[in-house]
Amino acid sequence: MGSEISLLVIHNISLPPGQFGGGYIEQLFTNQLNANEHSYFAEVVDLKVSAHCLIDRNGKVVQFVPLSRRAWHAGDSSFAGCANCNDYSIGIELEGTDTTPYTANQYQSLARVCRELLAIYPALTAERIVGHSDVSPGRKTDPGPAFDWPHFFSLLAEPDTKQGCNDR
Repeated sequence: MGSEISLLVIHNISLPPGQFGGGYIEQLFTNQLNANEHSYFAEVVDLKVSAHCLIDRNGKVVQFVPLSRRAWHAGDSSFAGCANCNDYSIGIELEGTDTTPYTANQYQSLARVCRELLAIYPALTAERIVGHSDVSPGRKTDPGPAFDWPHFFSLLAEPDTKQGCNDR
């Protein structure tokens, strides 16, 4: 990646929009999405996007990009005066929408993964865990108003011994 990891960006995604399950997110991130399966897919099939991890509605964590490599999740972005967040961040996608409440399993898995990352990367702090909307204001809105930041941060403070974001 070239730069020290010092930021974690939380996103949301659903394919087709507002629908969960079906494996379409995984297909998008592995360049295997069939544009003919849904009319919306024609709009996104050629996007070159990726995230380090996806947490599905059941809390299952799937890793797409090694943590040591750059993922293409933040786009045109900046944080604390530093542009190009992809250069120094890890991107985690939650299967969801801005307005659909996230599941308890997703929050538990996200907190577990984030605790793991905080332990691995000294420059990453709880204050540097942000939403996509924070690094791309006006352009992005995720994880949206349905994301319960106080609840997430309370879970983040709890100890946990389970594994989180591992290579596939």
